[in-house]
Amino acid sequence: MDDLPKVLYGWSWEENKLFEMALAVVDEEDPDRWKVVATMVGGKKSEEDVQKHYVILLEDLQGIESGKLDHTLVGEAPPCVQFDCTQSVCWTDEDHKMLVQLDIN
Repeated sequence: MDDLPKVLYGWSWEENKLFEMALAVVDEEDPDRWKVVATMVGGKKSEEDVQKHYVILLEDLQGIESGKLDHTLVGEAPPCVQFDCTQSVCWTDEDHKMLVQLDIN
């Protein structure tokens, strides 16, 4: 996880969102998965870039699930926001618009 800042550097919010959406629609068994994901992210990232980004994402998730990530903030803590965890929103209209713009058909 020491590589996290280096790998995430240069990924915009939009690229990360497209990356997440691409992971949701590209089959894990597709032999061209990373090429397709790189294309869906906008073509500025290489297959290697998106694959490394995925590995870091998995490591981050493992850290969160294991409780090993230190979420302590230096200085004042931001206000807490509580969410109703009985519902989950998986896909927004904005997500759909971004996917339509990709025109992956």
